Amino acid sequence: MEIKINREVRTYRETIFFGLSARQFFCSLGAVGVAVGLYFLLKDVLGKETTSWVCMLGAAPLAVAGFFSHNGLTLEKFLWAVFKTEVLCNRRRLYKSKNQYAELLNVPKRMIIIRRKKDDENSNAQGKN
Repeated sequence: MEIKINREVRTYRETIFFGLSARQFFCSLGAVGVAVGLYFLLKDVLGKETTSWVCMLGAAPLAVAGFFSHNGLTLEKFLWAVFKTEVLCNRRRLYKSKNQYAELLNVPKRMIIIRRKKDDENSNAQGKN
């Protein structure tokens, strides 16, 4: 008796039917449904040969959605990431470094004097209470 164990636990995918995951199975079922629906709607209008091509083209997006995976992303997440990168956040990004230590060394002396006055006033107010 031989038991298969994946080397990487995170890559394990549970199969439910015909060795397909739930996502793959339901997307395949949807693709078949779309193809059958398109066939019965268009067979009298376009003819059988053209309708068969339309069925394949209509079912392809659902079939791809079930089996597509890129860097662990499903098709919807991948398309959203591409849309966000290319459309929503599509601008030139300027990266500027900021040396906080140098900024602290260049604090104007009047700011230090004002801060000391505020600290003295706070300590006097607390001492009176």
